Amino acid sequence: MKEAYLAGDWVSTGKTLNVVNPYNGELVDSVAQCGTHEINLALDAAVASLPETSKLEPYQRADALAFIRDGMERRKEEFARVLSQENGKTISESRLELARAIATFDIAVGEATRIQGEAFDLGVNSMGAGRRALVRKYPVGVVSAIAPFNFPLNLAIHKIAPAIATGCPVILKPASKTPLTALMLAEIVQDSGWPKGAFSVLPCDRQAGQMLVEDDRINLLSFTGSPEIGWQMKRDAGRKKVLLELGGNAGLIVDKDVKDWDWLIARSVMGAFYQCGQVCISVQRIFLHQEIIGEFRARFKKAAEALVPGDPLDPKTTLGPMIDSNNRQRLLDWVQEAVVQGAEVITGNSVADVGQGNSMAATILEEVDSRSRISSEEAFGPVVTLTAVDDMEDAFNRVNDSKFGLQCGLFTDDFSTVMRGFDALEVGGVVHNDVPSFRVDNMPYGGLKDSGLGREGVRYAMDDMLEKRVLVYHS
Repeated sequence: MKEAYLAGDWVSTGKTLNVVNPYNGELVDSVAQCGTHEINLALDAAVASLPETSKLEPYQRADALAFIRDGMERRKEEFARVLSQENGKTISESRLELARAIATFDIAVGEATRIQGEAFDLGVNSMGAGRRALVRKYPVGVVSAIAPFNFPLNLAIHKIAPAIATGCPVILKPASKTPLTALMLAEIVQDSGWPKGAFSVLPCDRQAGQMLVEDDRINLLSFTGSPEIGWQMKRDAGRKKVLLELGGNAGLIVDKDVKDWDWLIARSVMGAFYQCGQVCISVQRIFLHQEIIGEFRARFKKAAEALVPGDPLDPKTTLGPMIDSNNRQRLLDWVQEAVVQGAEVITGNSVADVGQGNSMAATILEEVDSRSRISSEEAFGPVVTLTAVDDMEDAFNRVNDSKFGLQCGLFTDDFSTVMRGFDALEVGGVVHNDVPSFRVDNMPYGGLKDSGLGREGVRYAMDDMLEKRVLVYHS
């Protein structure tokens, strides 16, 4: 059993949380389950550590980040294997997440040394004559980080790395189903030189974790998860800053001028079925010019049916399981609901005959009512819908006909169409000639509408973890 990491110490709590492999139902490991007592101790330690972390020099924060980066690099295969066991993603997908997690720390190493203020004259009118302003940035305070199961390592690091880079103590609540890689990360942080009281990893249930939302000792809450939970957290958080990275039903638009069909299909399959579709920016709705939808359908169906469900640790597996049977059954119910409303199943809509029943075949639907849940809600699974459009403006309008607005992919060779889409699409990011699932870890990432509040990407998260103070003085 793994202990929890509480402000530099490994602790047992008398309660355990079992981590189960979603593919075969086997016990991977058990971890200490924390309660409000442990959270209270971690918060006290975090507050007490702030005077130390806020005085660390930029090079000291960068050194700690570099140590963590290098430690993860040395253990990346161990991390990847545990990640596949606790999460169910294929081993190749886990290795990609490890590469991104290491890159995120690497980006933070540089950003930690580039926190810059400014100085300027105030003499824009007579009131400011003879005075100057000096603006400096200071850590906002204690950060509460609540991470999801689908990227249990890198999405946690998108909260941890900016916090360390800015000198903010941070307490991480990993997802209950996937706490193991976060605790492995704590083993490296422990030896990094980062102050002991300034970092904790506390597996806990949602009831106890509510303390990490409401407590006034927390200065900033960063949450990644479902919109329903995220917006309730914002209501419960009080006066603290809140960053929300929530869900989506991401659209992919394909114009009639497609030339590189191999790239289009390969990326569409990746975007729709990577990590069994359990990605906030997974391709869920594809809008295709009516002149090319037939060819796309045939190619896409063939590629989707070529995916191999199976054991995530088997290199031949290209489609891992969903996180649990409840989510798989929810998705099958949504598909059946759409069929009753008139949708056509192009392929899939079945449980894959592997593992313990959490695997689902890659599923493609057409003629789907835009109001059905499989279109209007976040599917978070291996289901995608195809819709013919008359022109690009029609596609833009259909993408915008959603309560979500995270990212959108746009395949076209006409750059004027790209710019029209950039202006028209109500999303946080538009990706040209690729899928909405594209993300590099230094770019601003976040959404509009129900998709969230604020932006991640190391430098952009750091902006919210810093507060500006101004000194006015006589020049």
